[in-house]
Amino acid sequence: MKYAPRKVYIKESSSYVELSYKDFCRRRQTDQSYMDKLFIPVQGCLLEVMRKQYADFYKDKERWRYLKKLDTNHRLLSLEGFTDGEGNVIDFIADEAVDVVETVVHAVMMDRLKAALSLLSDGEQALVKAIFFEELSEREVGLRLGMTQSVVNKRKAKILAKLRTIIEN
Repeated sequence: MKYAPRKVYIKESSSYVELSYKDFCRRRQTDQSYMDKLFIPVQGCLLEVMRKQYADFYKDKERWRYLKKLDTNHRLLSLEGFTDGEGNVIDFIADEAVDVVETVVHAVMMDRLKAALSLLSDGEQALVKAIFFEELSEREVGLRLGMTQSVVNKRKAKILAKLRTIIEN
């Protein structure tokens, strides 16, 4: 151990007893059962644990040591290294593949479009749904609704103009 712990917590009769490190060392010299106890360091103290907890703790510690060694060997950077003098994360890594402004504008326009669609009549909503959501051709929509393709095209143009007016206002 690099330094003497502040306190040692021993499990006696299903509860923990707090000892100073000097008291623990004295007991360990006089009582052989203390040699068989297992401890893990917790915030500058030693805490008695069961064998399974002890094994899990050191297995996890060894795993982190191994991963840190891999990071060092492969020259990986930790995000902890990107902090200023006060420990605040430096925000200089930008994802240039994503245009934040475009994403926000798109989200706002989608919200406006949803609101505008609800203002259309049932017939207009059915036509928009068939053309844009079900991806039917104007001819197929015309056959479904009993009208020609040219009538469907004119109605679509009127509906789109109506939506544009609603969204812009």
